[in-house]
Amino acid sequence: MSQQADYEKHTMIAWMEDKPGVLNRVAGLFSRRNFNIESLTVGHSEAPGISRMTFVATGTPRDMRQIKTQLFKLINVTAVEDVTDRPAIQRELALIKVQANSNTRQEVVQLAELHQAEIVDVNIDSVVVQIVARPEKVDSLLTLMEHFGVVEMVRTGSVAMVRSEKLPPAYKNGTP
Repeated sequence: MSQQADYEKHTMIAWMEDKPGVLNRVAGLFSRRNFNIESLTVGHSEAPGISRMTFVATGTPRDMRQIKTQLFKLINVTAVEDVTDRPAIQRELALIKVQANSNTRQEVVQLAELHQAEIVDVNIDSVVVQIVARPEKVDSLLTLMEHFGVVEMVRTGSVAMVRSEKLPPAYKNGTP
């Protein structure tokens, strides 16, 4: 891999047959090439029997092209798209349990509202905030909540969808 200055964060989407072992092969590909996956989400797609994986990884543009090519060669992977430089909608879900007592609860609620987040649980000494937003906005809210004390936090990882009229390349050669 190249010098750290050339590294960029890339968001890629891969479509694959919903079969055992596919995720393991994808993770193995990254591991063998010493790449760290910063975010990974997998779920059903609009096509029956096809799963959609969104992942965020850091590397040079050349490294990411190589990963894309290698992913596409894997058995059961039907398509791979780097959406980093495309107009795309990117979202992440986070649940953040924050220390909050009667003196601080209102401030926590106000910060959540400013970030268009929801309060999904309230306890005598904590509040659970749910946010669905761009990863940067989740980071921003998390930084502000650290002031109160983050007790527990979980993030789903990013999902992305290209803004486009055309259908995603869910199939190789136009067939499932």
